Amino acid sequence: MASVPYPFTAVAGMDDMRLGLLLNAISPAIGGVLVRGEKGTAKSTTVRGLAALMPSVEVITGCRFACAPADPDPGCPDGPHEADASEDRLTRMVELPVGASEDRLVGALDIERALSEGVKAFEPGLLADAHRGILYVDEVNLLHDHLIDLLLDAAAMGASYVEREGVSVRHASRFLLVGTMNPEEGELRPQLLDRFGLTVEVAASREPAQRVEVVRRRLAYEDDPAGFAGRWAGEEAALRERIAAARALLPDVALGEKALHQIAAACAAFEVDGMRADIVMARTATALAAWAGRTEVRSEDVRQAALLALPHRRRRNPFDAPGLDEDKLDEVLEEFGGADGDDDPDPEPEGPDGGPDDGPDGGPDGGGPGGVPPQGDGQEGPAQQTPPTGPDADAPGAPPEEPAGQPAPSAQGGEQAAVGAAEPFRTRRLDVPGLGEGADGRRSRARTAHGRTTGARRPKGALGALHLSATVRAAAPHQHARGRRGPGLVVRRDDLREAVREGREGNLVLFVVDASGSMAARKRMGAVKGAVLSLLLDAYQRRDKIGMITFRGKGAELALPPTSSVEAGAARLAQLPTGGRTPLSEGLLRAHEVLRVERLRDPSRRPLLVVVTDGRATGGPEPRLRAARAGRLLAAEGTASVVVDCETGPVRLGLAAELARELHGTAVTLDELRAESVSALVRTVQDHRRAA
Repeated sequence: MASVPYPFTAVAGMDDMRLGLLLNAISPAIGGVLVRGEKGTAKSTTVRGLAALMPSVEVITGCRFACAPADPDPGCPDGPHEADASEDRLTRMVELPVGASEDRLVGALDIERALSEGVKAFEPGLLADAHRGILYVDEVNLLHDHLIDLLLDAAAMGASYVEREGVSVRHASRFLLVGTMNPEEGELRPQLLDRFGLTVEVAASREPAQRVEVVRRRLAYEDDPAGFAGRWAGEEAALRERIAAARALLPDVALGEKALHQIAAACAAFEVDGMRADIVMARTATALAAWAGRTEVRSEDVRQAALLALPHRRRRNPFDAPGLDEDKLDEVLEEFGGADGDDDPDPEPEGPDGGPDDGPDGGPDGGGPGGVPPQGDGQEGPAQQTPPTGPDADAPGAPPEEPAGQPAPSAQGGEQAAVGAAEPFRTRRLDVPGLGEGADGRRSRARTAHGRTTGARRPKGALGALHLSATVRAAAPHQHARGRRGPGLVVRRDDLREAVREGREGNLVLFVVDASGSMAARKRMGAVKGAVLSLLLDAYQRRDKIGMITFRGKGAELALPPTSSVEAGAARLAQLPTGGRTPLSEGLLRAHEVLRVERLRDPSRRPLLVVVTDGRATGGPEPRLRAARAGRLLAAEGTASVVVDCETGPVRLGLAAELARELHGTAVTLDELRAESVSALVRTVQDHRRAA
């Protein structure tokens, strides 16, 4: 791998991403930027290029926490410092890997020395390394939620706190936070999205000329990294100077009353929660003005700030598509903008030197120095209005019921028209029995790093959460042999015990959905889709991975490979075709194969099979016998199963219950799946008892 980073100014296109990064470089108080986009869109390359543009920092020599000589952290664990010992250091870019532990992120205390000697022997983590630099988290949506909480808390407070058994360490941790993610692998939860200051959407260009330019530059860089970087040195220097000028100008930028009213009106109009959006928009608009070399915030700055700060804060549930209605935004800004003639955008924005911004060599980047786009034109936003992709994109609700006396389509029926999903509802919690050790979640019982303490054990590898009383009990019998005569306790590493905790894990919920003709009656299929949508929402809330298999006609299809993206599951459900025979055995055998592969990939994540069917089997030879054999095959491997019985009508065959018995699972009806139905049943029984 080349030691010379790819120049930031050589990145073709990706204007919104580069702008978001530059604004945070000017004003780190904005709170970082989340870059959402498909694979191979230069996300990591651009972030590494930004680090090379950042000015060097002066640090106290020997301080592991990068304290500034002029303003050292009074609570620094390495303090007090020698005031005259300092050195210049390049701005660091620290990468947080997806598999990092909590100790690697925040640092770790030497518990043995803390207990035996009373000293705070602290090994700094990545939050300390990133102080006064850039913290880059690739695939941030794949991090465990508790790590994201720690990360965002440090970013918001500018400090990291480590608390272990009464021993506390605090150190400064101020950094430019950059997260990247591929939405196909699952969204961040709304409360975590809100903690990122800005978000931008990136996608590869569909213009052949720009794609050619991207390939040409990348090949030239790989052939001669140093030579390629040298050809862009002028643009890099110009952009570095412009960042420094904007930083210097930032304290002088005035945020007028009109701009404040526009910010408040925009946040209110788009119904964002809390006040963080208003504050982030104000800081972003101020940074945009400084970037343009102005000392007053204009309406175009507020508009651009809204396009960067609001789209990810509008999501109300996991099926909402991010985006912003720009026409509505323009109406709000115009309504609260007044008639200030000085607020008209310049046709050609000026840079800090008072001249127009020019792109390098007239290349495909265009815009300001080093290909950075000019700001304030109000023509393009970072997040265009995205059409809805959820299950209600084409049909807002379930179609009307069939007229009385009209027969439902037969099992041999053909393709059916698209049927919308009924409204989702709160479902009963479906658990995998036993005690797992999978990823933290909210579904099944498991041994986890977080939860209630149920015991203690010797640590396997690095010490986790210390079990203090068990450690004391282990050390107490050896005090005489260790020469302890007075008060206190001599603790050695062999005495340490870590807490065994029980919490909840996330599972792999694999849906096997019957899409045959027997399920295709409009009333029934709308209810079935509503039930599956409810289960998808439940899987999102319980931190599960999901997959979906559908069967109809002559076979089964893996409609959605196991993923963390419930949005993808909802989109597949909306497009679900129906009709034809019912190859139930094919659906179960396909589920068996998918689960076999997933056990090899992630053996600790236990599966939960949810079969949504009326239990009929009409496809292939001896369909019911083959379906029973497939069910017994899954049961023999210990797969936890639930059959959602979709049979309706006054006469019921009970085939879904038979399938549940073959699977050694549980059968529930659509009505029983509703969480509120259980409490309603209890109330009904109580009412009958009172009446008796």
